[in-house]
Amino acid sequence: MSKVSRRQFLGTSAALAGIGSFNILTRRADAAEFNLKFGDNVPDTHPLSIHAKAATDRIREESGGRVDIRLFTNSQLGNDQDMLSQLRAGALEFQLLSPLILATLVPAASINGIGFAFKDYATVWSAMDGDLGALVRTAIGKTGLHVFDKIWDNGYRQITSSSHAIDTPEDLKHFKIRVPAGPLWTSMFQAFGAAPANINFSEVYSALQTHLVEGQENPLGLIDTAKLYEVQKYCSMTSHMWDGYWLLANGVAWQKLPPELQEIVARNFEAGAIANRAETAKLNDSVADELTAKGMVINKPDLAPFRAALIKAGFYPEWKAKFGAEAWAVLEKYSGPLG
Repeated sequence: MSKVSRRQFLGTSAALAGIGSFNILTRRADAAEFNLKFGDNVPDTHPLSIHAKAATDRIREESGGRVDIRLFTNSQLGNDQDMLSQLRAGALEFQLLSPLILATLVPAASINGIGFAFKDYATVWSAMDGDLGALVRTAIGKTGLHVFDKIWDNGYRQITSSSHAIDTPEDLKHFKIRVPAGPLWTSMFQAFGAAPANINFSEVYSALQTHLVEGQENPLGLIDTAKLYEVQKYCSMTSHMWDGYWLLANGVAWQKLPPELQEIVARNFEAGAIANRAETAKLNDSVADELTAKGMVINKPDLAPFRAALIKAGFYPEWKAKFGAEAWAVLEKYSGPLG
């Protein structure tokens, strides 16, 4: 009788376990009345994906297996715009999406990303769970998409660089920085005199690694979970905008769910949003030390000159005109006067 090494045994066991899991999942999906897909653009270790997965598990359990939602993380189904197109066409039923990218379809959605609008999280949640969030959800609803009440947290965005720390607005002059494909990001960094490049998040690591761009901007949690510290040296705590993710559903698919299943889905996704907020805040409080331990140099610049640079460039009046006086008044209800 031939001997089986420990490595062979573990490999075979893992393969058999995978086959067993696949069969179980297949049977479960076959038994479900509603087999739905959910896409996001962040790693499965990020709080957005973690709590989306926990919510879909609870939905499956509470619905007695009637609703089976498969989660596809880390842009497995394509970039943000690809997934948004799939969502609108009905090929995808749920998507977590940044408002600033959603703004290509719903211009009002990006209003939460105005530079230095929210001084702290208390202001963020007061606005987004209050009148500002309601204004945006109304605009989203006019597109035929269903949007859930609670926005998920991604965090305040910070600037990283492979070449130098960003201590003043002058450090951004001609700085080649990756920004997502949203007009507000491009406008803001152009106002700083930088050279923004629209690159989808799935391509950010390679763009930084090959020096296609010098830097990028994202919340600390994503800098860590996407391992951007491997290709970036400096992290400057600019907190230049707060970013969240709306949970969107295809409107037709949502209406096909019976009311009792809509209630289960909505309640668990709302609970997921609240849990995500708590974990993201905790992660962003602790991850700076972890990034330092991984070799990043972290600095905390004075933010007043950055806001002054946006005022001088006419950034705030430009975007007030784009959003309209009524929406801007709702924003300033929470931010105070801008510009």
